Amino acid sequence: MAKLASKTHHSATSRAEGVPVWNEMSNKLTLGLLQLPVGGDVAGNVRQAVDSITQLKAENPQLQLAILPESFNGPYAIEHFGRHAERVPEGRTCQALSQLARKLGIYIIGGSIIERDDQNKLYNTCTVWAPDGQLIGRHRKLHLFCVNIEPEQLGGCQFDEGVALTAGNELTLVQIGAHKVGIGICHDKRFEELARLYRNQGCSMLVYPSAFCICQGPMHWELLQRARATDNQLFVITCAPARNNMSGYVAYGHSMIVDPWARVQREAGEGRELIVETIDFDMVDEVRRQIPIYKQRRLDVYERAGADV
Repeated sequence: MAKLASKTHHSATSRAEGVPVWNEMSNKLTLGLLQLPVGGDVAGNVRQAVDSITQLKAENPQLQLAILPESFNGPYAIEHFGRHAERVPEGRTCQALSQLARKLGIYIIGGSIIERDDQNKLYNTCTVWAPDGQLIGRHRKLHLFCVNIEPEQLGGCQFDEGVALTAGNELTLVQIGAHKVGIGICHDKRFEELARLYRNQGCSMLVYPSAFCICQGPMHWELLQRARATDNQLFVITCAPARNNMSGYVAYGHSMIVDPWARVQREAGEGRELIVETIDFDMVDEVRRQIPIYKQRRLDVYERAGADV
């Protein structure tokens, strides 16, 4: 099997400004999902994210990780992508997240923004920030969203990110405390091969910032997350924008935490919602011990059949 390129980024352990470093070896993690509305003002969207994370940390001192939605700093629309694109990590959104992570002493999975590279290519990119403010992960969406759902299917949806964006080419693993976390963005979660590769590389949690469209949501949103969780026996986390029924592209909402048993541990509604939840990674070991499917895989058969395992 061909070896795929990947990057594992390790967490920083230096002390953030005025904030004690929390126990990196704890098997529990307290995380926050910020299901926020997104308007046309990039600076306003970023300020809202910073203020909301700051509020969440003040109300929950145990908070260790904050997760933002896909396209949290600007409208999810092809005509807007080029307008609010920025460099990584020197762009204003990135700098705001870096400074906030250091100030609060937490990890931030920065949803996604539109990144512009040196060749003027645009990417849908998730940045991950350590408690010392350092960039420890940059995931460029691997599978660009392309659908043409007919109107009779719950209203229909036509969208093709490839008109404006370039796909990434690398897996992105980050170290959050003692645990490896695989990063994807929205449409990436439809591809079980990606989740399997993350599992094979030792991940115990997958995080997908997502702006899932409303026509797919009732059918596939929960289903896909529970499928990725049960296939790979790990936590699956999604964070979506709050729903705006007046926008051109209507996001489904329902940010979600699914545990390794494939149970929905927490679920948001449709509007603005800030969720704080503690997850216990002992559950990953528990499920994998009791249902040892990873050890039971018939790689000999799969390889003879030409499967990419």
